[in-house]
Amino acid sequence: MKTQRGFTLIELVVVIIILGILSAVAVPKFIDMSKDARTAAAKGVAGAISSGTAVNFAAKSAGNASAITMNAANVCTSAILTNFVTGSVSLVAVAPTADDQYEVSGTGDCSGTATSVSCTITPNGTSPTTAAATVMCAR
Repeated sequence: MKTQRGFTLIELVVVIIILGILSAVAVPKFIDMSKDARTAAAKGVAGAISSGTAVNFAAKSAGNASAITMNAANVCTSAILTNFVTGSVSLVAVAPTADDQYEVSGTGDCSGTATSVSCTITPNGTSPTTAAATVMCAR
């Protein structure tokens, strides 16, 4: 009596067909991951700006001299908000051209009585999803 060693041709073909079906389903999921990653990164930058300006607001309210005064007619600018992000993040005023750049836009007016305003953070990429950053006005 012979003992079988290895796989038959039919078994190998079935495995190849199953792998082909799985890859056809999985590949589109991985292609769309770059847009999701850019969206998540923009939300992270918006969160960093929000928490940084909240800490700055608390420091300014407590009388800390090193706190940044946020009372401009438009605080949604890269020049003002760059103080609240660290690392390899660059805030720009125009459409970003690199993955570490984020456009800051909006018309957040902190010159009046508003205590907070909303700024828009846009990542690099085609049809990017924006994120909102709540900026606390500090006078």
